[in-house]
This record gives sequence, C-alpha cells and structure tokens, in this order.
Amino acid sequence: MNFPTMLTMLRFALIPVYILVFASGHMKWALVVVLAAGLTDILDGYLARRNGQVTMIGAMLDPLADKSMMIAVIISLLVTGHLHWGACVAFFIRDLGMIAGSAFFHFRGKKTVPANWMGKLTTVLYYAAIVFIFFELPFAQAYLWGVILFSFLTSVIYVVLFARLNRYKTDGAQGSARTTHIP
Repeated sequence: MNFPTMLTMLRFALIPVYILVFASGHMKWALVVVLAAGLTDILDGYLARRNGQVTMIGAMLDPLADKSMMIAVIISLLVTGHLHWGACVAFFIRDLGMIAGSAFFHFRGKKTVPANWMGKLTTVLYYAAIVFIFFELPFAQAYLWGVILFSFLTSVIYVVLFARLNRYKTDGAQGSARTTHIP
C-alpha cells in the first residue's frame, strides 16, 4: 500500500461523503467533494509515475474509483432532476460496459490497455460537464451530450487498441504464438 494507492482509496471514501453532502442539499459543497476527488485522481497518477510506484492494484482501482464517483454523481443529478434520464442511460451503457469488459478480459489473462490521453481528456470533460450542471449553466446539457459522444469515440479507440494488443500471430518456424505489440 503506497501513497498513490492510499489516495485512490481516499476517492472511494469520498463517495459516501459526496452522497451525504448532496442529499443534505448542499450542492456547492457536494461539488467541492467531487472536485477534491478529481484532484486526488490527478495527484495519485502523477505521484505513482514520478516515484516509480505504479502497481497492478493501483492500475485496477484508479479507474474504478473514478467511475464509481462519476456514477454516484450522475445518479444524484438524475434523481434531483438536474440530468435527463437519456444522458444517464448513455453514460451507464458506456461506463459499465468499460468496467465489465476490462474486468472480464483481465480475469481471462488478457492484456488491458492503460489509460491514454483521450481517456484522461474524457474524464476532465466529464468533470467540466458536472461543474456546468451544478451551476445550472444554460449550455450544460448540450455540453454533456457532446462529452458522452466523445466518450463513446474514446471507447471505440480503446477496443481497437485492446484488439491489437491481444492479437496473436503464429510463428511458422516454431509454431508458437507471440503477441503483437501496439506500435
């Protein structure tokens, strides 16, 4: 258990804090909790890479913590009428599909694709959409739909990268399988 992993665990702990603060009607403080979680996401990744503390458990828990917080936020905004149910469904289809797919293939021994700049940008764009929704800006819903579309594009790219990473070629001389690496 290193410091970056503890920051990831802190993000999980912030989820019930967010729910309690949001449910008590303190929207702006709930947003502060969400943004604090976002900052720990940036910080844990930076520290893990800088200090050579990238671990398999951290790589698995980090996106799960992000998606769990985002799910809590999306549901809370849906329940309070701040979010259209269609946006919620689209968000869940994409994110639950990514979680289930990653877990399924990880436990089958397949290589998983680490987060790339598009995935990180998607997260930042979602956080911006949440800020816009919390402040009830007139363009917030349209912006969120744009982010959702971008997130589906990002998912397609991850699927293509995953397929490339796990494609096997047979070596004719020895008859053994070898992995083709992403260029």
